Amino acid sequence: MSTAVAAGPAPLLEVRDLQKHYRAPRRWLRPLGPTVRAVDGVSFAIAAGETLALVGESGCGKTTTGKSVLRLVEPTAGSVKLAGEELVGLDAERLRQRRRDMQIIFQDPYASLNPRLTAGAIVAEPMRNFPETAKTATPAQRKERVAWLFGKVGLRAEAMEKFPHEFSGGQRQRLGIARALALNPKLIVCDEPVSALDVSVQAQVINLLSDLQAEFGIAYLFVAHDLAVVRHISHRVAVMYLGRIVEVAERGLLFAAPRHPYTEILLSAVPVPNPRVHAKRILLMGDPPSAAEPPSGCRFHTRCPLAQAVCSEQDPPLTPRESGQWVACHFR
Repeated sequence: MSTAVAAGPAPLLEVRDLQKHYRAPRRWLRPLGPTVRAVDGVSFAIAAGETLALVGESGCGKTTTGKSVLRLVEPTAGSVKLAGEELVGLDAERLRQRRRDMQIIFQDPYASLNPRLTAGAIVAEPMRNFPETAKTATPAQRKERVAWLFGKVGLRAEAMEKFPHEFSGGQRQRLGIARALALNPKLIVCDEPVSALDVSVQAQVINLLSDLQAEFGIAYLFVAHDLAVVRHISHRVAVMYLGRIVEVAERGLLFAAPRHPYTEILLSAVPVPNPRVHAKRILLMGDPPSAAEPPSGCRFHTRCPLAQAVCSEQDPPLTPRESGQWVACHFR
């Protein structure tokens, strides 16, 4: 993978040819099911303090990619390096130590919070696991840091004694962000962190993430399907389709002049906040193929308006263009 994709010579996170395949288990008198190629050869990199948005339609493998990077699910193959250290194959104790540097904000803030713990205990739990990291070895030190984190994410210190069900959706997400910040991580995977929130609350959470990144230099892998949100928070955007990345570009370049046909179709579906402007919608024909039986050649050729014979025979690699994008297309 070139440093052009990495946006710098020494990226914080470097992912090469990441794969995650699932195989349906054998049941009585039934053969093994097909192999589902949820993530199938994904490569990208993120610099310190950068946000890379990973976008695509539902089922394309975005969330699985994020969880594989953190080894919340075990990758089938590939390489994941954090600050130069290989994470795939790392032993359990060393991986536990590296988890201090990488955290996740889950999509459903309520399901990811222990309903039996108070908000303060939820945020303090990572500190109890790693007391040496943030100098929070004593209960008093942990309580002081939790109160400080609550202030950073816009929650009142009195809320430390409340339980998750006593918070609104936006407040729960802020609580999840505070927990992710507890150990001063270098990388946070944001798994659609605002998709379940109202629009006004979405803006508050996105602004909060941007402010925290500016203050602490955190890198984000921002998994999303809402391109309006992506346009606001990301520095670069990687577009996924059926387990593979088809385009990577700087945010402004991708939204102004997308190269891959799939990216054009995605952007055409974004509503324009001006009733006098009639945007041309590009309709995507057919349903996405199954990840258990992906098409030969380019995986998008069964739905692509530019498809020709070569598309069903040869899989185009992700290569750089003069404009600055990296595109996997024979004709763009």
